[in-house]
Amino acid sequence: MPLQELKKFEPDTPCPIRDVLDRIGDQWSVLVLLTLRPGTRRFNELMREIGDISKQMLSRTLKRLEQDGFITRTVYPEVPPRVEYSLTELGHSFLEPMRALVAWADQNHHAIAEARERYRGGN
Repeated sequence: MPLQELKKFEPDTPCPIRDVLDRIGDQWSVLVLLTLRPGTRRFNELMREIGDISKQMLSRTLKRLEQDGFITRTVYPEVPPRVEYSLTELGHSFLEPMRALVAWADQNHHAIAEARERYRGGN
C-alpha cells in the first residue's frame, strides 16, 4: 500500500499494517497458528508441540488470537471441561502469505547469521 494511502486514515485509527503486525508479530502467535494448521488442538497438545512456551503465555496468546478472529475456542460441557482451539478462515488465509515468509526465513537464515557474525567481528 502506498504511503499516501496509509496517511488517509484518521489520526485515532491505527495503521492497518502496524496494527496487524503488532498483534501477530510477537514471538508466539505465528508458532501457535502454525501448530493449529493441521487441525484442532487442545491446550496441553499445543503446550507439548510448541515446547518452550509457558502456560500463561500460551493462554494470553490464544486469547489475543481469538479476539482478533484468527482462531476459535470451543468449550465442551464435560467434566472436566474440554476446550479445543481451531483456525478460522481468517487464520487459514493468514497462513498462506506466512508460508512464503517462513520459507524465506528458512532459506536465508544462514546468510543472516553470517552477516550478524561479520558485524560483531567488525565492531
